Amino acid sequence: MENCLFCMIVAGKIPGDTLYEDERVLAFRDISPQAPQHVLIVPKKHLEGLNDLGQAEDALLGALLRAASQVARLTGIDGSGYRLVSNCGPHACQSVHHLHFHVLGGQQMSGQMV
Repeated sequence: MENCLFCMIVAGKIPGDTLYEDERVLAFRDISPQAPQHVLIVPKKHLEGLNDLGQAEDALLGALLRAASQVARLTGIDGSGYRLVSNCGPHACQSVHHLHFHVLGGQQMSGQMV
């Protein structure tokens, strides 16, 4: 998608601090981290959000989840634990309308989900 920030990062038009990449997904550090380790995982194919998963092949969905475990290992938070979060829609404060997952860790997280 032409004006999508994450599509531009995937295409290399905007630099990103890439941590992991395969043929289907790209993972890069968030520029406004909410935890000591905060990495975004995006599909290379543009999907608006979780509500568009019907347009995604199962292999892409699996690749996104496998990338989360790879990112956790690469950032050293696989043993201590991490959160995997995806915001969907305005009430969830989805700021970029390209499906993405936040991998958050490196500190004790709150026991509350919100």
